[in-house]
Amino acid sequence: MLKLVHPRFGQTQATAVPTTLSTNKPLVIIESPFAASTAEAAEGHLKYARAALRDSLLRGEAPIASHLLYTQPGVLDDNNPAERQLGIDAGLAWRRVADKTVVYAARGISRGMEYGIEAAEKAGKPVEYRDIPTAAFSGNHLNRLA
Repeated sequence: MLKLVHPRFGQTQATAVPTTLSTNKPLVIIESPFAASTAEAAEGHLKYARAALRDSLLRGEAPIASHLLYTQPGVLDDNNPAERQLGIDAGLAWRRVADKTVVYAARGISRGMEYGIEAAEKAGKPVEYRDIPTAAFSGNHLNRLA
């Protein structure tokens, strides 16, 4: 068991975290819904994607969720179709080094996720499907990090 201290909140949380110092972790591309028609749905997708990253990390993987990285303020505008496609393509470029794609599907599978799944299958990369219990992505630790 490792105690984690969040730098912004200074709160300690005991968490079962892999404590090996190995850099030989599976490289994982995370697929989860991101685009949404309402602010409430977008916030739910954001929390779910963060929980997917956490779940993957706690499994001892090294995940990337390009939809969280490239849509940060000042990077790319997800509402601009050309910039959205640029971000999707940049995320899919990681497929060359990724060991697998993990699809977190509890909130559904979007067109963007289908595109990523098809790209993984065409590249001969394994695709694994996972769900996260609702409590895991609505927990206080995620609300504090928002």
